[in-house]
Amino acid sequence: YVTVRKFPRQKGFAFRDTASVSKAASLHWTGERAVSVLLLGLLPAAYLYPGPAVDYSLAAALTLHGHWGLGQVITDYVHGDTPIKLANTGLYTLSAVTFAGLCYFNYYDVGICKAVAMLWSL
Repeated sequence: YVTVRKFPRQKGFAFRDTASVSKAASLHWTGERAVSVLLLGLLPAAYLYPGPAVDYSLAAALTLHGHWGLGQVITDYVHGDTPIKLANTGLYTLSAVTFAGLCYFNYYDVGICKAVAMLWSL
């Protein structure tokens, strides 16, 4: 059973399958929760078993977590077609640069786990 809702004709859209939209939103929400739970496990792992695998996992999980969190800020507070497009472009750029920077730091420097340990030792 698929519910089809009529929307006003805008830019070629006459019908939207609300069941598939709802399923996509549900999967996105589940993914966000999974990354949050993964971070809860990665933080003790970073302390107990520091190494490249944990460093790169942290880089990916922290970037995703930040990207989705800032995406919700954009959804809530940015209005209008052009500002939304600009904000989303900025968000994707920021997320890509963040992930690339963390990977660069992991590869060419001490890595996230060791860097945090060095900060704690000060």
